[in-house]
Amino acid sequence: MPLDPQIEAILSQFSSLPAPTDVVSYREATNCLIPPFPAPELPEVRDMHVAGAAGPLDARLYRPKAEDGLPLLVYFHGGGFVIGSLDTHDYLCRSLALLTGAVVVSVAYRLAPENKFPAAPLDCYHATCDLCKRATELGVDASRLALAGDSAGGNMSIAVARQAAAAGHPQIAAIGLLYPATDGHWVNASGPDLPEGYFLSGEHLVWFWQHYLQTPAQATDPLASPLLAEDLQRLPPTTLWIAEYDLLRDEAEAFAVRLSEAGVKIRSKCCEGMIHGFASMAPLSDRAAAELEEFAAELRQALS
Repeated sequence: MPLDPQIEAILSQFSSLPAPTDVVSYREATNCLIPPFPAPELPEVRDMHVAGAAGPLDARLYRPKAEDGLPLLVYFHGGGFVIGSLDTHDYLCRSLALLTGAVVVSVAYRLAPENKFPAAPLDCYHATCDLCKRATELGVDASRLALAGDSAGGNMSIAVARQAAAAGHPQIAAIGLLYPATDGHWVNASGPDLPEGYFLSGEHLVWFWQHYLQTPAQATDPLASPLLAEDLQRLPPTTLWIAEYDLLRDEAEAFAVRLSEAGVKIRSKCCEGMIHGFASMAPLSDRAAAELEEFAAELRQALS
């Protein structure tokens, strides 16, 4: 399928993005990569704190209806474990709240390289447990709990689901993955043969994984690379959206196969004409918006 023309127009905005070298400057450059869009109105949007593995974390709650007892969707933002924030994913989380009918809580887990693996997945698990404990306070139904995330956030969603399965709590009804990172083999990639991609290149992936992991050997830890996990049969029903023009496509498709072989109920889809990060580009691409709506509809049904 040809690259979506509206996505192709967006790619021209990325031409000025510097190569990933200095973490601080790269965060600044990527935080304003896509201009802010008019925010969908919701009855309640508020900043809050949740418990992390080593202390409180920032979070943001999005309530689509002014009522209690709604499902809970815990969201983990993408950004290669190094970049991304509550603000970069504000529009996406607002949209998911409206489309799923769930209260969405976006969690700002600790980023690398200041906090390397396994800080982020431990933060995300502790935050999820804390939100479930506070269900009455937050006016949500913790028995209808889903996790979702894009890219590195998809990796976090899988990690939380695996930790929850091992611990026996909380019970997770579904997970939603947007073009997730599932294999840390990139940490050892090098040389002139690194592939180029649409928005996301091999150079980016190597840089992200090298900043995230303490040592290259950690790339074989299933908490970092869920494609290597042997207990995937314990994962809840999964919705997995893959971008056609994405360097993570192969590992995401391989992960979908692993889930199916493990007997996990999975709906996977390769979104034609899309690139990595397309869900955040929905206001600029009709096709991306349609893919996001279908993704959210799967989660809404799982939480009904």
